[in-house]
Amino acid sequence: MPPHTTLDESILIAGVDEAGRGPLAGPVCAAAVILDPARPIAGIGDSKKLSPARRERLEPLIRDQALAWSVAWASAEEIDRLNILHATLLAMRRAVESLQIRPVKALIDGNRCPQLDIAAEAIVGGDGSVPAIGAASILAKVARDRFMLELDAECPGYGFAKHKGYPTREHLDAIERLGPCRWHRLSFAPLSQSRSLETDHGVKPR
Repeated sequence: MPPHTTLDESILIAGVDEAGRGPLAGPVCAAAVILDPARPIAGIGDSKKLSPARRERLEPLIRDQALAWSVAWASAEEIDRLNILHATLLAMRRAVESLQIRPVKALIDGNRCPQLDIAAEAIVGGDGSVPAIGAASILAKVARDRFMLELDAECPGYGFAKHKGYPTREHLDAIERLGPCRWHRLSFAPLSQSRSLETDHGVKPR
């Protein structure tokens, strides 16, 4: 963008969404995107309904063609300390505040808004109906999946590359066999139901 270009503030609407609320391990990821009406991106939608290959194809297009985008995180420790809802809202706030262009409004997927110093509106199902939110859902999902692939190499045996931390039978069996690692959310059942994390596995409850 030329240095002296003035943007029409009416288009500075950020879509915000998250990925990773349900897993037993890893951070929750949020993304914020301000799309450029002059550069529409075909195929954007709810990331959960898109194939991994389609998400991977759309993700660089969103980064390249959006007016602004950002990805932010809340750690497993923050999830345990704050609870998953408040940690998710924290990640969303971080994503909005990290945008290189300040939006005039944020459209949030879901029924709760993070505390922001701009106008915000929660939209249930927004990832499937609002392109900017759909774009944010794709960035968040791709970023978190890549993080879990890296985590699989750091913590072998849990199957993070396959299930991304969700409570599959494979993952639950691995926790039973290996105990939790430092990336597990110890406040989530069944981890929170264990009374012997420290003595059995050397992991202190947070």
